[in-house]
Amino acid sequence: MQEFLHAHYAVDERRLQVFGESQWTAPVASGSGAPDAMVVCPCTTGTLSSIANGACDNLIERAADVTIKERGLLIVMPREMPLSAIHLENMLKLARIGVTIMPPNPGFYHRPDSVGDLVDFVVARVLDQLGIEQTLAPRWGIDNR
Repeated sequence: MQEFLHAHYAVDERRLQVFGESQWTAPVASGSGAPDAMVVCPCTTGTLSSIANGACDNLIERAADVTIKERGLLIVMPREMPLSAIHLENMLKLARIGVTIMPPNPGFYHRPDSVGDLVDFVVARVLDQLGIEQTLAPRWGIDNR
């Protein structure tokens, strides 16, 4: 998989590393290797619950826990619906400690022409949250169609 991703995205192996869910030696599993930001997309409600309760049963949950404890930017993108009160309580718990909750709900006010436009809208909003310049979709009120 790692070789495929390096070739597909034309990046050096030092810039893109792939870790398995039980690879506890990954840098992101430790505070000394904490990422500045992390996005969990999609985020199942099971993963959401584990993150909210500090379960750390796999590398995604541990990396999210490390991101929180080191005060990095964590974005979770819950994908399931409808949401129960338990799901909402877990989201509220995370939001109260500074986690950004971003359900991957595209906007339609920009009059998308394709499913790709809907995906680009969501990705653009995530990149905006991360402070990464993007040209996928304009911010509201700036260069609207």
